[in-house]
Amino acid sequence: MYPSIQVGKYLVSPLVRRDHGGQYVASVSIRSGHASMTQDRLMRFSPLFESAQAAVEFAKAEAFSYIRTRALPVIQA
Repeated sequence: MYPSIQVGKYLVSPLVRRDHGGQYVASVSIRSGHASMTQDRLMRFSPLFESAQAAVEFAKAEAFSYIRTRALPVIQA
């Protein structure tokens, strides 16, 4: 298990597992809200990685990118 990271209102939890071929598969949980209003987005990625650390870094980067897009203001014409 890798430590979760608080990013504003989001809790980012990278998840890594080893596949049958010995490579690593990355996913990440992005949680927001409290109690019955909690939302959890789980993202699973298809690239395989040679190391657990590479998988974690990829998952974190994808989560941060998702959070940045959610934080951008909506511009209406």
